Amino acid sequence: MSKHINFKFVFKVVGTLCLFEILFLLLCLAIALYHKGHDTLPFIYTIGVMAAVGLSFFLIGRRASVYEAGRLEGMLTVTLTWVTLSLLGMLPFVFGGYTRSVTDAFFETMSGFTTTGATIFAEVESLPRGILFWRSLMQWQGGIGIVVFTVALLPMLGAGSAAAQIYNAETTGIIHDRFLPRIRQVAQRLCGVYILSTTVLIFLLWMGPMGLFDAVCHAFTCISTGGYSTRNGSIADFHSIYVEYITSLFMFIGSLSITVQYFLLNGRPGKLIRDEEVRGFVIFTLSIAAVTTLWLIWRGEYPTLEENFRHALFQTYSIVSSTGYTTADYMSWGPFFWCMAIIMMIVCGCAGSTTGGIKMSRFLVLMKNLRNEFKKRTRPNLMVPVRINNITITARLVSQVLAFAFLYFLLIFAGITLLTLDGMDFTAAVGSSVSAMGNIGPGFGPYFSHFEQAGDFSKWVLSFLMLTGRLEVFTVISILHPAFWRH
Repeated sequence: MSKHINFKFVFKVVGTLCLFEILFLLLCLAIALYHKGHDTLPFIYTIGVMAAVGLSFFLIGRRASVYEAGRLEGMLTVTLTWVTLSLLGMLPFVFGGYTRSVTDAFFETMSGFTTTGATIFAEVESLPRGILFWRSLMQWQGGIGIVVFTVALLPMLGAGSAAAQIYNAETTGIIHDRFLPRIRQVAQRLCGVYILSTTVLIFLLWMGPMGLFDAVCHAFTCISTGGYSTRNGSIADFHSIYVEYITSLFMFIGSLSITVQYFLLNGRPGKLIRDEEVRGFVIFTLSIAAVTTLWLIWRGEYPTLEENFRHALFQTYSIVSSTGYTTADYMSWGPFFWCMAIIMMIVCGCAGSTTGGIKMSRFLVLMKNLRNEFKKRTRPNLMVPVRINNITITARLVSQVLAFAFLYFLLIFAGITLLTLDGMDFTAAVGSSVSAMGNIGPGFGPYFSHFEQAGDFSKWVLSFLMLTGRLEVFTVISILHPAFWRH
């Protein structure tokens, strides 16, 4: 018999996060007031509702014991945080009448917080500045993780095992590298790296053709590998080679583990150089970029070698980092590139990064385990462990990776089935399902740039896939399993 779930603790944390979110909404309100937009009242109303809900939840759980919270509470807290903030975060869209329905508003907000970047807006440039900033700010928070960001700042979560359980439920990867003894210290260092990278990118974009507002918004959505843009045509609208190369560089950086970035900035570049996952990721992406460049040259897509290389490199890192920016309609590049795009959407970046997908570390484990199985066909008694960075991956962890991959693909196929049931054609359903699970953004076919015409049922299906993909399937699906609630 397992212990009862500490619901008071869950309510206390979710309530605190809602109250903390008001600070970000106040920033958006300030921008709305500065630009004298018609989004001022929607943000005021949203702040009021957020405060009421957050205070109610906090009061319900005010006497909760932090020390009586474990893995179940961590998983439930993280999932409810994402759902609650998406439900409340959609209110500016609803109150302002910027979306046609609650479904559209929830889809846009869930896509924002999960850093997916799929949008229902065909004309984002018609939105007021406060709303545009809110879209970017949602993705910036979702990139580092709402919960991780809060663990770094709020001492309430720093005691006992509660912070560790919440941190583990929210962060990505096979093993969570704790390079400092306290989870709060780890979270603070990672947030510091994240904020520094964002600041540097704002400055670099501002040096180019972007104004300060566009630079801030795109820095938020590039560092978080989210992909929301203030322009209808995404990065292509700036017509700047400089911007394309700078965003390509930072999409690559965003695909690396933030822990590895921390060691690099801390004067320990050896961690980056020796990391097998990083080497595998670099080889994987540069190989695809090279093949794509040759493919574009063979098709005669662009007149010069540099243009073919630049577009190939940009779209490779845009897809593999799950950012979803576009400088070209890669649907016109033909089915061969679509196949490579799907592979990139499934694998994505490194564990511990802001990217989606199954992560390069799991991909390496799956490939090495497959290689070992071939060896065992001819030598059944051979004992060959799976090693990453010269560390043996236990049979239990390999089994978890296999289970994760099976569930991941099962959800993709379930999504495809449900989307086709709603009338979506097969190619679009495959692209949309894989994109939503990998938190990529652009779909295939008519949903390449936006999902405005998708059915309401399809949008709810895709919203669920975004959430499960962001929290790496087990966190969400476990809550839906009867065993989770069995006492």
